[in-house]
Amino acid sequence: MATTTQATAKPRSLTFLQVTVALQTLALFFQAVTAGVLLSSSHGELLHGIGARVMYGASMLYVLAAILAWRPGGGSPRPILYSSGFLVLASVQVVLGIARVPSVHVPLGILMFGLSLLAMVMAFARVRVSAARPARPARPARPARPGRPHSTSSPEA
Repeated sequence: MATTTQATAKPRSLTFLQVTVALQTLALFFQAVTAGVLLSSSHGELLHGIGARVMYGASMLYVLAAILAWRPGGGSPRPILYSSGFLVLASVQVVLGIARVPSVHVPLGILMFGLSLLAMVMAFARVRVSAARPARPARPARPARPGRPHSTSSPEA
C-alpha cells in the first residue's frame, strides 16, 4: 500500500536577479517618461540625465545578479547573455544620447524597454514554473538481463 504525502508550497521571496531586472525595467520606463518631459519642460534634461545614470547602474547590477545566480547559485548561464546584451545596449544608448541622435536613441530606448520587460517576465515565470512542479522521486536503475540489451519496457510474465 502506497502512502501519499502532501507538500504545501511556501511563498518564495524575490531573488536578486528578479529584483535587478525589475529595477532595470522600472528605470527604462522612467526614462521614457522623462523623455516626454524633456520635450515640454526645462527640468526634463536633468531628470533624463539622472535616469540615464540609474538605468546604467541597474544594467550593471543585472549583470552581477546573473553571474551570482549562475556560478554560486547553480542557475542557468543564459541570463548572463541577456544582461550583458543589455549592458552593451545601454552603453550604445548613452553614447547616442550624449551625441544627441534622437532618430536612433528613441527607437533603441523603446526596444530596450520591450526587451527588459520580456526578460522580467521570463525571470518571474521561471520561478513560478519551477515552484509549481513537484520534484519527481529518483527511479532506481534496473539491471540489464543477461544476453539482452536494456530496454525501457519489460513484459510482465
